Parts: sequence; structure tokens; C-alpha cells
Amino acid sequence: MKYTKEHEWLRVEGDLVVVGITEHAATQLGDVVFVELPEIETQVAEGDEVCVIESVKAASDILAPIDGEIVAVNEKLVDNPGLVNTDATGAAWFFKLKVDDLSVLDQFMDEDEYNELIG
Repeated sequence: MKYTKEHEWLRVEGDLVVVGITEHAATQLGDVVFVELPEIETQVAEGDEVCVIESVKAASDILAPIDGEIVAVNEKLVDNPGLVNTDATGAAWFFKLKVDDLSVLDQFMDEDEYNELIG
């Protein structure tokens, strides 16, 4: 798994990149009450706003960590946004991206580097 400075995690599944937010981010947000997901087949560029997540404390945007095409979204989050708080790095993934070159993930932090960031 790789991590961004924006507290997203990236996991490779075959030729796709699965994107979610870290437990640290979920804790900082507090109880998540609403998630707005992107449309499938949307082309995104690094830094684009892709999802909106709202908690009892704040609203935040989930940004595209890399360029790609959204090929799947986690509809479970629409009905149960609290999954973000209970299983941030598992069942609470947000979207899956098809990317041209998985080597772009080399620029992101590994778990040790991320833990040092949030230390």
C-alpha cells in the first residue's frame, strides 16, 4: 500500500489502483455522515476533486492522487458512510482508477514514511 500527503491510501489490484482515506484521516474527520462519489468512466487528473466527504466536524474533498479513469465506485459508502470510520483501509474504499503506468505509485510514501509524517 502507498500513501499520499493528503492522507489517502493507494492499493494495487491487478491493473487498477484502489483509493481510500487513512485511519488517521477518518479519525480527524470524526463521524462521517455523507459521501458523494464520482461517476464511473470519468477521466481525472492528479489533484482533481473526485469525492466529497462530510462528517459531523467538516466537509472535505478527496482528490485524485494520479491521472486515470474511474472504473468503479464503492456504492456501499452512499448507504453506509460510517464504514469510513469503522474500516477505513478495507471496506471503505472510495473508487478504483485505471492508470496507464502503475510505476507512478513509486512517488508515494510507504507505510513507514506515512507513519513518520503523522507521527
